[in-house]
Amino acid sequence: MAVEYREQPCRSALNAVRGMGFKWSLNPYMGCVHRCTFCYVRHFEQRADRPFDDLYGTSIRVKINVADVLRRELARPSWKREHVAIGAATDPYQPAEGRYRLTRACLHELAAASTPIRIITRGPMIVRDLDVLQEASRRADVAVTFSIPTLDEEVWRRTEPSTAHPRQRLHALKTLIDGGVRATVGMAPILPGISDRPEQLAEVVRAAREAGACGVWANVLFLRAGTREHFLESLARDWPEELERYEELYRDRAYLAAADTKPLRAAVGELARRHGIRDRRPVKLAPPPEPEQLSLAV
Repeated sequence: MAVEYREQPCRSALNAVRGMGFKWSLNPYMGCVHRCTFCYVRHFEQRADRPFDDLYGTSIRVKINVADVLRRELARPSWKREHVAIGAATDPYQPAEGRYRLTRACLHELAAASTPIRIITRGPMIVRDLDVLQEASRRADVAVTFSIPTLDEEVWRRTEPSTAHPRQRLHALKTLIDGGVRATVGMAPILPGISDRPEQLAEVVRAAREAGACGVWANVLFLRAGTREHFLESLARDWPEELERYEELYRDRAYLAAADTKPLRAAVGELARRHGIRDRRPVKLAPPPEPEQLSLAV
């Protein structure tokens, strides 16, 4: 499917966020070619009267001046160097980044401003920016989460039609860890009856441990309007036997009850403990040494 790239300047780079674990987000692009069937952003696209169905991800806005705008925002006296999340609404390492390098440019600015960074991605391209992430890690707290809900080939191909293979993401995670950058695995969303089988969960946690992940967390599917229609349509096509169950599970609600989510999160937590993953950190990157001033012999 053809993708249109629209180069458009932005007026602001940082977005204030409420009700999340971070106060600021940054998205160098809008729209995502990954087109995951379960993507919660489809809900916001529907609210903005933009395509959220099969056309979602076919038009990408490229914020060509985002790094310059970010530099000005970070230079404001009011900036408190709070955590900035990159990738909350669109993957910062989707294929367009290979050409435009906007995420890399933004990382340079955040590093220069000693601003803490949180990145979530399904894109192994992030290893290209290891040098910038290392520099940022010397100045502030930096953490990368690789979204890897499953290693099951069938589930991956049907729910993530345009993403890199999950094992490529694990290889990228290991590269970052070996380079001294903190990286974790986010198992989200886990799909009831599809990717929540004990053997599938164990496979992801075991692979995360082998790659050196500093931590593992899990979350389940959210089905708001926009996402709901598209996901249920794909479910009817790929797993018709599960359709009735999902319609009942998510009837009149977007989120599952705690009684449905706690056992799954507890299971992943127990697997993480069993495999020795306890919020470990890679080797701390030391700041570069100050240059020595040579004295002239008289």
